[in-house]
Amino acid sequence: MRKVQRVSLVETVGAQLRDEITSGRWALGDRIPSEGELTERLGVSRASIREAVRGLVQAGLLATRQGDGTYVTASDATDVAIRRRLTVADDSHVIEVRRGLDIVAAGLAATRRTESDVAALQAALQERAAAGQARDEEAFVAADVEFHLCVARAAHNPLLVDLYSSIARALAESVRDDRCLQVFASGEDSWHDVLAKAIDAGDASVASAASLALLENS
Repeated sequence: MRKVQRVSLVETVGAQLRDEITSGRWALGDRIPSEGELTERLGVSRASIREAVRGLVQAGLLATRQGDGTYVTASDATDVAIRRRLTVADDSHVIEVRRGLDIVAAGLAATRRTESDVAALQAALQERAAAGQARDEEAFVAADVEFHLCVARAAHNPLLVDLYSSIARALAESVRDDRCLQVFASGEDSWHDVLAKAIDAGDASVASAASLALLENS
C-alpha cells in the first residue's frame, strides 16, 4: 500500500479555484470574487485564499490588477507554459516544430476535411488576399494565422489544434519577420492556394508537400 499523501489547505483551495477556471464557470476576462467572498464561500482563511490565488497568478491563469481585482487570463496552464517557452525559443527551433505540425496537419486535413472546413480555408484565403492587396499588415498576419489554424482544425484532432493554437503567437511573429506581405505583393506566393486546393481534393501527399514547400520558401 502507498502512503496517503498529505495535501495542504492551500493546494485544496487552489484546485477548487482552478476547477472554476477550467470548467468555464469563470471565463476568460472575468473578474473572480474578492478574497472576502471566497473566504465565505469556501470557509477558509484569507491567507489560504491569497496563497492559492498567488499560485494561479504564477501559473498564468490569473492576473491581479492593482485596485481593480483579479481576472482570468487563461484556462490552460500547459498552454501558458508552452507560450512562455516560445518567447525564449530560437526561431529555427520554432520552425522545426512548425514543420512537424504543419506536415501532419496538412496530411490529415486532406483526408478528413468537411465542406465547412474547405469553406473556412477559402474564407481565410480571401481575407488574406484582400488584406495583402490593401497592404494592411496586421489584417494580413491575422488572416495568414487563421488559414493555418483552419488547416489544423480540418485535421479534426483536438490535441493537434491545441498545440497549433499554442504557437499561434509565434506564427504571427514569423509571418511578420519573414516579410510574407512583401512576398505576396511580389506575386510569388502560391503555396497557400496549392495547399488549400490539395486539401479540397483530398490529396494528402500533395498537401503535405505544399505545406513543407510553404515553410521552406519562408
